[in-house]
Amino acid sequence: MHDLAARLRGLPPSLGPVRLIGVDGHAGSGKSTFAGRLARALGGAPVVHLDDIASHEHLFGWTDRLLTQVVQPLARGESGYVTPYDWRARAFGAPRPLPAAPVVLIEGVGAGRRALRPHLAGLLWMELPHEESWVRGRLRDGAEQREFWDGWVAAERAHFAADPSRPHADLLVFQRAEGYEVLPGPGAAPGEPGRS
Repeated sequence: MHDLAARLRGLPPSLGPVRLIGVDGHAGSGKSTFAGRLARALGGAPVVHLDDIASHEHLFGWTDRLLTQVVQPLARGESGYVTPYDWRARAFGAPRPLPAAPVVLIEGVGAGRRALRPHLAGLLWMELPHEESWVRGRLRDGAEQREFWDGWVAAERAHFAADPSRPHADLLVFQRAEGYEVLPGPGAAPGEPGRS
């Protein structure tokens, strides 16, 4: 993890002074856990969770919100903000600041979408088949979210069919029994793993 953190710190900035790193993959693939560990290895890098940007009404229609709250301020070298969505109350909360740190992680399904890729210094894909990911996600969220998951699966399939992230991933992340293995992804430039 520390080697990966050093590699990401060494990338050229992609958004003002910031190296914006996307962590994408299917729901339930371990993105949040991995991003949290990577953020710690980066010395406490800020993490934007797309679950805070999306909502019931806009599972994937959150690009404008993310550009306004995060991408545009960071590009100017200013702090951004996130108004986290409460999935139980179905409402957005108070704004939370997002500093323009050297590395900022953005994790969630769609973090590598077409509209964001020009702003990313790197894109990581959690390499776990969708069926296995969705089983893990359903177990994590329990029976209370069963109806939500039925709708989510269809929405995620449609999203990745129209705007796939994996073909553009610089690095593929495999969860192992002890830690993670990180390998060059399909989007990595020859001789430059981790940068497309």
